[in-house]
Amino acid sequence: MSLANAPRPLGSVLIANRGEIACRVIRTARRLGLRSIAVYSDADANARHVREADEAVRLGPAPARESYLDIEAVIDAARRTGADAIHPGYGFLSENAEFVAACERADIAFVGPPASAIAAMGDKSAAKARMETAGVPLVPGYHGDEQNDDHLKAEAEHIGYPVLLKASAGGGGKGMRVVESGDAFQAALDGCRRESKAAFGDDRMLIEKYLTQPRHVEVQVFCDSQGDGVYLFERDCSVQRRHQKVLEEAPAPNLPSALRQQMGEAAVRAAQEIGYVGAGTVEFLLDAASEAVSNTETSEAAHFYFMEMNTRLQVEHPVTEMITGADLVEWQLRVAAGLPLPKAQDKLTLTGHAIEARLYAEAPDNDFLPATGTLERFGLDLNASGLAPDRVRLDSGVEAGDEVSMHYDPMLAKLIVHGEERGQALAEMDRALAALDVSGVTTNRRFLQRLVTHPDFIAARLDTRFIEHHHDALFASEPLSNAEFACAALVALDQLDRANDERSPWERRDGWRLNAPQHVRLAFAEAEGTPPIPVVATRSASHSTWQLSVNRNGEESNHYEGKLQRLDGDAVAITLDGHRRRLLARTELSAGGETIILTAAGFESRLIWRRSDRVDHLSHEVEAKLSAPMHGTLVALLVEPGQPVEKGTPLVVVEAMKMEHTLSAPAAGAVEAFHFKVGDAVAQGDELLAFASAEATEGV
Repeated sequence: MSLANAPRPLGSVLIANRGEIACRVIRTARRLGLRSIAVYSDADANARHVREADEAVRLGPAPARESYLDIEAVIDAARRTGADAIHPGYGFLSENAEFVAACERADIAFVGPPASAIAAMGDKSAAKARMETAGVPLVPGYHGDEQNDDHLKAEAEHIGYPVLLKASAGGGGKGMRVVESGDAFQAALDGCRRESKAAFGDDRMLIEKYLTQPRHVEVQVFCDSQGDGVYLFERDCSVQRRHQKVLEEAPAPNLPSALRQQMGEAAVRAAQEIGYVGAGTVEFLLDAASEAVSNTETSEAAHFYFMEMNTRLQVEHPVTEMITGADLVEWQLRVAAGLPLPKAQDKLTLTGHAIEARLYAEAPDNDFLPATGTLERFGLDLNASGLAPDRVRLDSGVEAGDEVSMHYDPMLAKLIVHGEERGQALAEMDRALAALDVSGVTTNRRFLQRLVTHPDFIAARLDTRFIEHHHDALFASEPLSNAEFACAALVALDQLDRANDERSPWERRDGWRLNAPQHVRLAFAEAEGTPPIPVVATRSASHSTWQLSVNRNGEESNHYEGKLQRLDGDAVAITLDGHRRRLLARTELSAGGETIILTAAGFESRLIWRRSDRVDHLSHEVEAKLSAPMHGTLVALLVEPGQPVEKGTPLVVVEAMKMEHTLSAPAAGAVEAFHFKVGDAVAQGDELLAFASAEATEGV
């Protein structure tokens, strides 16, 4: 039946979201003949979802609280454009009962559950109490109303460390910390409260026993307004960082069919218990250590625990679509129009295996710090991957030329592949990631490749601490060739040339000497704290090329003749010994110096560099500074000026892309002064404070 002729006719839908999910909803809306209406903040005025929608309405300034979280502004946009329905996507207002009530008052269909169901599951403490009453197994923990700090700490000690602090109104890893001991409890609680208040307007906490080896398995459920409900099988989302998912797959590997049915039916009962309507996900923790999960077709010994229910469409819904053939956004719109579910439970089947990788703008090797900038290149080369179009999809909210802002979540896209079985899907994901051409902004692409090719991931030995358990292998840097050091040296030399263009010869700092060859000594490091690799550069008499000598690990030097030509944007042409390569070259400031990043299709190198003839001179100066590693907002000062601190002591907290990042003392010493106050916006590279190291002041 056409949605225009449904019990509640739909001819248009406003998408109260941005980025990838907004583009995803627009695609299905267009296929169904619905008019799509986008909303945007000032930061997103030229965003892809705005360009693709039939109409778009400005909500307000860049901060989410003044735009995407402004209920009145969203409802007003729907009224102005005559929208029949509002699709909330995920995040922002998608699980806000007040927003659903506002839609009902405005007589606009909300593409999601009723406010009562959101309220029942949105407050995670209340939801756990309700599930406990219904006999659903729960992880031991505290989800009571008493929120005094001392009471929460006492509950944590009663449960026993390690515990997991979670925002009662939260999701997506916001306001969540693992606490290993009582000494760390208060700082973790303070951080969770700040994040939760900023993201959800609510700083209430719940506490759970932190299981040391759980799998995160979630069940996709769907209910209609006629009272029917089904489950569309399950997804394993165990591979996470900071409690946010990185890889998801469906079906969950090594899950016995009996347990699959048991968990699916329990999830449907939980949804129907609260009068649920639409798409939802019931999340469970599954005991990864249980022999029954991997070795038998019985589930008697397999323990699973209710964790939470997400009363919305999940980020990882495409893997479910891949194995079922269903368009879950279409199902959402049909249910919102008052139509019954398209299929009954006995008509649903799963085919093959699907895996999704989340592409983030972040630096995994630098504690997953979010990255900003302009996407110079972005796309998936199907010819390079060798994959059929029906086996792979790239769901994104960005295109080449788009700006990645500090204001929102750093996820750029989702790469999804489908195989006849899990092994084939893994191989296809590896090929697809290699064919993903992204440059201009640091991403986790190479980290994702390490994950999907790790032997334990291939063997499906999974739990939620997978990344932590395999840290050394996943973060092992691949050795760079001497030629890559030479390429980075040419970029650094070009920067020195451009910085000195307006100076007189007597003020230049690039090794210039009257009537003598120009020599410049550079030092490069593959990571902070690693030994520097010296590169000596001598400019030719014609100034057209450089002679480069790379002396690595005391070995015999490698010599190159090289030159660099600037192309459009960040593109450069680098020639070494007659071999010309087109690369993208950009720089980032870091605590260790300036990082040169060189990228090409399937290749990326990052090297920290300084003028080596200035390293000793600058050593104390570098120690005495702490710079913002990204654009963000200063949310906490953790010490007082003059207070002695040890190396590694947390000093300040910067919030960016809805997550907090703690910056620590670079050495033993004391903060002389803070250059910013709480609430100030800081830019990448801003010096946050003056720091006097104990070593630097000993001889004063």
